[in-house]
Amino acid sequence: MSAASEAFDLANRTAVVIGAGSDIAAAAARRLAGAGARIVLGDIDAARLRRTHEALAAGGAEVAAQRTDVTRREDVETLVQAAVTRFGGVDILLNFAGVIHDAPVTETREADLDRILAVNLKGSFFGCQAAIPRMRARGAGSIVNMASSAGFAAIPNLSAYAISKAGIGALTKTLAREVGRDGIRVNAIAPGYIEGGMTTRNARRPDGSIDTAQVDADRERARRRNALAITGTPEDVAEVALFLAADASRYVTGQVLHTNGGGYMP
Repeated sequence: MSAASEAFDLANRTAVVIGAGSDIAAAAARRLAGAGARIVLGDIDAARLRRTHEALAAGGAEVAAQRTDVTRREDVETLVQAAVTRFGGVDILLNFAGVIHDAPVTETREADLDRILAVNLKGSFFGCQAAIPRMRARGAGSIVNMASSAGFAAIPNLSAYAISKAGIGALTKTLAREVGRDGIRVNAIAPGYIEGGMTTRNARRPDGSIDTAQVDADRERARRRNALAITGTPEDVAEVALFLAADASRYVTGQVLHTNGGGYMP
């Protein structure tokens, strides 16, 4: 094995992927499995969770799955413990569960604000709480949280989502200070426009179909904003997740990696 390959080798490591039914989390799970990791998947959407599980299993991965509501601390604790029971421990946590809501501040209902914060921020907090004791027991670990460009750039009508993702940045940096001496690294990814998933929400018709012309227009606007004049894919985020999970990033902690084609530069 080359030195480069060794730096990204995840053989004999176990990764818990929360929010595994999403396009980004599923791509990240595939990438980590391809590097040799055993994968434990969690998501509230049973059908999407099953789809990701079946795809990984068909590819030969060692994988388990469990329906998980990240707003319930006991669900997250049970998922992480399942990884310990099945594979002996937890080495990597991808906190990738997330939801979005579009509305001006003055029109955001309390119930919508509570849901966004419960899933995006508290859910990630619960994941960290569950994983850290298990990682301490192994003397090492890598936590990768999911932030967003929206948490750093001012985007109208995304206030609830933005504050939840800004909170992820603060959580990531604070926790990195708390657990660094335990050999645990904590980082975050802040994607910009990523094709599929949340970015199609404004192009969805009342009957559930997708207005492809609207998708194309949104994609073109995103390209014009980016320094690279391209848009991202779930696989682009997955590659960053692999880097942060693996020994290639052994000297990286407390960082938010902006995966956005240069659309936002902090």
